[in-house]
Amino acid sequence: MVGRIGGAGLLAIGVACWLAREDSGSVAQHGLLCGMLIYNVGACAVLAYAGSTLPMAGVAPWAGVALHAVLATWCAGNLRAIPRIGD
Repeated sequence: MVGRIGGAGLLAIGVACWLAREDSGSVAQHGLLCGMLIYNVGACAVLAYAGSTLPMAGVAPWAGVALHAVLATWCAGNLRAIPRIGD
């Protein structure tokens, strides 16, 4: 049940990002990028913890760590590129 609710939340974030993709430089885009950055850093940390300390077999946690690290880097890079409101 918790996984399904989390999945619905991720779907909602994805739809919000998709609908705001043309709002370059807006407050909405900045907020969505900040939210996605926080999510990706958190997911990367949880998956790295699971892969290194919990008895999980396979490469799936590390593939997730790599994916979320790349997405977090992308979000951070885009946040730096957005001009601030009022500049």
